[in-house]
Amino acid sequence: MATQADKLHRTANDLPAETRKEIIPLLQASLADTLDLQTHMRQAHWNLKGPNFYSLHKLFDEVVASAGIWIDEIGERIVMLGGQARGTARAAAAETRLPDYPLDITAERDHLQAAVASLSTYCGSTRDCIGACQDLGDETSAHIFIETSRAVDKYLWFAEAHLQ
Repeated sequence: MATQADKLHRTANDLPAETRKEIIPLLQASLADTLDLQTHMRQAHWNLKGPNFYSLHKLFDEVVASAGIWIDEIGERIVMLGGQARGTARAAAAETRLPDYPLDITAERDHLQAAVASLSTYCGSTRDCIGACQDLGDETSAHIFIETSRAVDKYLWFAEAHLQ
């Protein structure tokens, strides 16, 4: 049975079809994770309470906005390579590799710990994609992951600083 990555749309992209078939699943997994990460940060943004509310509210809002940019870049790259981006909430929920975000917390420390877990997992999978794309000769996709990784590392640092 053919998978989604096996069914490439026509494109004049010069990456070999076999290479694109290996890269598209990496991008799709990242798309699911990024969509999920955005919802995690939105959950924290809406529900946290505590003396550092304003600064954390702004931090989580910034991550939500950045994730929106990453989502668009990743989804577009999937289609550029001849794939079909699966960007619905249901697809993301089914495919995400992030830990579940607790829905019943309000304390800022609890949200920070949950956010750190999500950001850390996301950082690791993003870095894995950098090397995989470079090994496959797709520097453009690797660059998307490098830029994303740089930003997520910074957000992880910001969140962890509140816990120390």
